[in-house]
Amino acid sequence: MSAELFFIYDSHCPWSYATTPLVEAIHQAFPKIELHLWHCARYEGDEQISNKTLDQVELDSSVTFTSTYKKQLKNAVDSTIAANILAWVSNKMPSVTLPLLTAIQQQHFEQGNSLKTTDDFDSLIKEFKLSPPNKVLKSDKFTKDAEFTFAHIEEIQEVIETQAIPALLLAVNDDLVLLNHNLYLKDPQTIVEAIKLELAK
Repeated sequence: MSAELFFIYDSHCPWSYATTPLVEAIHQAFPKIELHLWHCARYEGDEQISNKTLDQVELDSSVTFTSTYKKQLKNAVDSTIAANILAWVSNKMPSVTLPLLTAIQQQHFEQGNSLKTTDDFDSLIKEFKLSPPNKVLKSDKFTKDAEFTFAHIEEIQEVIETQAIPALLLAVNDDLVLLNHNLYLKDPQTIVEAIKLELAK
């Protein structure tokens, strides 16, 4: 039996931030399930996130948003560089992708780092001992790795018939199941039981 987990997200999306703990719980419980973490680059510097959205995420999940993060809500959100870096890391060092995503989300949603410019990523690059090429750190253009990821996302979105993010999917052999992640946001460990049931079918 082969099993794969697909997580379509944006690093700067509050709902994706609330869903990442589910991916971590699944990965810890089932380390042999192959992970595909696909950044869709939903935010390109032309949209803001509302307090109403944050209130709903906090109500429906186990995450809270810091006042430091909330102070930057008046600014447009841009996850371009994050999408480039995560696509590059996913291609070069797949095992680092989930820890890096988690660290990026902590910097953004807990420490209030907007992660919009190259300098914003200095501490993360140092922490993870990364040496990305200059093209990965551009905020005005997506890399080929990122665009390749977008193509994968478009293909799978056609299958599941939704472009909503985040999306969490489990593929077991030839079957693809869209997991209702909303059911597990308050207690990420509960999704482990759901995965066990799917694997047992």
